[in-house]
Amino acid sequence: MKRLDKFYIGGTWVSPLSDKTLDVINPSDELVIAQVSLGTSADVDAAVSAAKAAFYDFSSATVAERLSLLERIAQLYQARLGEMAELISLEMGAPKKLASAAQAPAGLGHITVAIELLKNYEFEVSKNGRHIRKEPVGVCGLITPWNWPINQIACKVAPALAAGCTMVLKPSEVAPLSAYLFAEILAEAGVPKGVFNLVNGLGEEVGKRLSEHPDIDMMSFTGSTRAGISVAELSAPTVKRVTQELGGKSANILLEDADFEKMVKQGVKSCFFNTGQSCNAPTRMLVPVDKMEATMIYAKDAAESLILGPANKDGVTTGPVVSLVQFDRIQALIEKGIDEGATLVTGGLGRPEGLDKGYYIKPTVFAHVDNNMSIAREEIFGPVLSIIGYNSEDEAIEIANDTIYGLSAYVSSVDIDRAKRVACQLRAGNVHINGASADFMSPFGGYKMSGNGREWGVHGFEEFLEVKSILGLRQ
Repeated sequence: MKRLDKFYIGGTWVSPLSDKTLDVINPSDELVIAQVSLGTSADVDAAVSAAKAAFYDFSSATVAERLSLLERIAQLYQARLGEMAELISLEMGAPKKLASAAQAPAGLGHITVAIELLKNYEFEVSKNGRHIRKEPVGVCGLITPWNWPINQIACKVAPALAAGCTMVLKPSEVAPLSAYLFAEILAEAGVPKGVFNLVNGLGEEVGKRLSEHPDIDMMSFTGSTRAGISVAELSAPTVKRVTQELGGKSANILLEDADFEKMVKQGVKSCFFNTGQSCNAPTRMLVPVDKMEATMIYAKDAAESLILGPANKDGVTTGPVVSLVQFDRIQALIEKGIDEGATLVTGGLGRPEGLDKGYYIKPTVFAHVDNNMSIAREEIFGPVLSIIGYNSEDEAIEIANDTIYGLSAYVSSVDIDRAKRVACQLRAGNVHINGASADFMSPFGGYKMSGNGREWGVHGFEEFLEVKSILGLRQ
């Protein structure tokens, strides 16, 4: 069993100021795989102090120096890519193929993007006698979730380093193994002391102290909308910058001219990708009413083709959800779907046959769902799909926008111009046409209660910059 009993503060692995620990559970078999120390406000204060002390020198580092640092990080990350995939699979249950092909490489992808952006970014521009300078925002508090652990860490840390910021990271206490490995990589790469700091702990203490700390200039948070609201409230008295990537309930509109069998099956697999534990998952499938019955058949076939099992087993496409808390919550929402009158197409309550240990959910499809049902309103964060019928394109758009969330949306049509016209009417930060995949160079973030600010690409990089006007330089 691993003991994650040190924090990385001021360039050194140090003992926490409390002896409180938390068991880390392998969701595939419910066995304890590690113990992680839980930090206190005093640990946060020490980390913030280190980051503040390091800011002046690091913010003054040249672009060439920051590029060299990021390139060393990328090389070391590449060398430990397999180890990163194994840890992610172990800590949060991603099947090993998914962990190796998507989860672990995502971290390297964000580092590579930061390198490419930094090579050509103009930090100072003079035009028409006006001089505009972009400078690092300062000391950043970073709070990341468990569902795509290294993806969310790297998409904050890499642009923050590129911008010249210093930082304190609080990774998820549920899945901390990948964060520790990432800290080891940064230390080996020679990140200057105090620039990157890691403190584990609970949101109620470590996250709270980061958010309210007067020496934190920016909070970058990814997680639930409920927790995001708390971060914003705690940050408000010090008027720090807050960027958030929160929940989602993404609509997947299949227009009547779409290739239905193909797009329904693709939509099901996208919804259940990562066991449904993605904030941008297409969890509401909107189809013409007269195609509901055919959609049910295609969706059932796709859901039942998934191979469930332990994350380390060959051939598995769908692993467990991350924890007992998540398992119980998803079961309760499936029960609500049944009680509220949705048609259960496949899946349902209880563990899948033969999987009595581990937090496994039957891939579940509901049809004839009303958009006012709980399963259509709440972010379930598990392998549960709701199929909703519509009578016209305008009604489909109305249903898609009838949610408190606005992270992602999906549109399928053989007519690209039509799909684009629909996409432009959707209140979401990302719209995927005909199953287009994510792009790390494109901005990622949402409307409404899905958050504010953007991550990824140049937009995500600029969240870590302040804008300064220098006047009086006109000759």
